[in-house]
Amino acid sequence: MKIRSLKTFSIFIIIGVFFSLNITQKAIGKPIKKPTQTKPAHAVSSQRKGQPPKEASASSAPKNPLQCDAQSAVLMDGLTGEILYQQNPDLRIPPASFVKVLTLYLIFDAIRDGQIKMDDMVTVSEKAWRSAYKTDSSAMYIKVGERVRVEDLIKGVAIASGNDACISLAEHLAGSEEAFVSKMNEKAKALGMNNSQFKNSHGLPAEGQYVTAHDMAILAKRYIEDHPQSLTLHSTIEFEYNGIRQGNRNLLLYKNVGVDGLKTGYIKESGYHLVATAKREGQRMIAVVMGCDKVKKRAPEALKLLEHGFKNFATVEAVKKGASFGPVKVKRGKLDQLTLIASEDGKVTVSRGKENLAAAIPQLPAFVSAPVQKGQVLAKVLVQKEGRTIKEVNLLASMDVEKTLIPPWPYLLAGGLGFLIVCLLGLWFFRRPLRRKI
Repeated sequence: MKIRSLKTFSIFIIIGVFFSLNITQKAIGKPIKKPTQTKPAHAVSSQRKGQPPKEASASSAPKNPLQCDAQSAVLMDGLTGEILYQQNPDLRIPPASFVKVLTLYLIFDAIRDGQIKMDDMVTVSEKAWRSAYKTDSSAMYIKVGERVRVEDLIKGVAIASGNDACISLAEHLAGSEEAFVSKMNEKAKALGMNNSQFKNSHGLPAEGQYVTAHDMAILAKRYIEDHPQSLTLHSTIEFEYNGIRQGNRNLLLYKNVGVDGLKTGYIKESGYHLVATAKREGQRMIAVVMGCDKVKKRAPEALKLLEHGFKNFATVEAVKKGASFGPVKVKRGKLDQLTLIASEDGKVTVSRGKENLAAAIPQLPAFVSAPVQKGQVLAKVLVQKEGRTIKEVNLLASMDVEKTLIPPWPYLLAGGLGFLIVCLLGLWFFRRPLRRKI
């Protein structure tokens, strides 16, 4: 009877283990659910139902009778890059001193990268001197053989628009102006200025040299983003060198309208240009006017565009850099869950009064698996306007999560039951009565 009872008990144990293993297999092999779309508390609004995300169109500007008295014009939100107004934006026009924005861009890049320093001394070449004195154009009035600091040359370009200072800087960085111009065109392509071509570092007339208002808006935005300290120079009213005092030609700097840059330009072949930028209450606008027939027109026309932007549009911060999302479940990690943080700001331009049409829609996974490294991209947030995806912001791991050495509970359960079965079978085997030989 004891042997029969032990056998019956063993059969029940085996059946129980079979069911346990079946349940464990289902738990481990359960398919992962698709990422859920959950809206954080700080989101501005929710996505429209039934409308799939898609890329935004070029401009959300409402129809208006705004006219600009220039050959070409563009108004851009300086924080989002959205075009709010355009008039012949891709018309190729000789750039004049607009070229100097790209020249300074490369110089500030080189300073940041340690290739040159602000206190480097530059020897003025005859070519640099001739560019100003022999053409009767804008100059810093440096002399052949003179030793000038890089910092002073930068001021001579940004404030006095000196052609001689441009060539001196170009030769100092690249060895020759020709080599520097090659770097300029490479940089322009990298920035997405696909409709521009440069032949010199200063903007005096040259065959085949042209830019568009749209490309200049792109250049201005990236320049300000990468080198915001440059605006301190571009907004300086006057500059004095060798006893010669010169005023900044950007007349909007003399008005209290928030303008802090950027550059004027003029040659007879193309007329009068101005790229102006202003900041008000957390917004930045960039206005480009090219080809005005009179010098007195470019400042008012640029200001008209800036005012139009600030009056009719709002820049909404749907996602703030460093904002927290989640937490997200972590599998096989020493931590059970992990908070994700936004890698950058997610801003969107909307018409005034429609700020609630901007939204941040997180795309969070059901779980992540350890190990996880801090800063690892684990998810994203869709920055949307009226249900259209404007931008995607990556969500990063806020900390490291090491993989745990303890197996998950399904494996522990299966292992424990297996060990119990082996023990019971061993106990039954050694305690069974021996058969007597007849």
